Amino acid sequence: MPTGKVKFFDESKGFGFVAGDDGVEAYLPSSALPLGTKLRAGMRVEYGLAETRRGPQVLSLSVIQKVESLARKNRRSPEDLVPLIEDLIKILDNSSTQLRRGRYPEGGSRIAQALRTLADDFDA
Repeated sequence: MPTGKVKFFDESKGFGFVAGDDGVEAYLPSSALPLGTKLRAGMRVEYGLAETRRGPQVLSLSVIQKVESLARKNRRSPEDLVPLIEDLIKILDNSSTQLRRGRYPEGGSRIAQALRTLADDFDA
């Protein structure tokens, strides 16, 4: 099977192109992707190819190597996250006590922002 890189893929339009290692560019319809696959430019892929009246077209595709995201490169190390998580646990424990007493905790937006930031580090 030929290999190459995703040149671009537009999910909203439902198509893109693959630049093969052999120099051949092929049309990539969304129907060639496995369910749940998110493509980005630069991803290494392996694909099945067919020749159509309009030129080469990808019939099936599998991702070989994902491009490392900028968020993943910039995320905190696990050692740096430990004290943040411990502090967040204390804050959430205090918040749950206030909620049990029928009051919303003060600084709710700051707590939510801290949770979002931590979630971004985990999700990267």
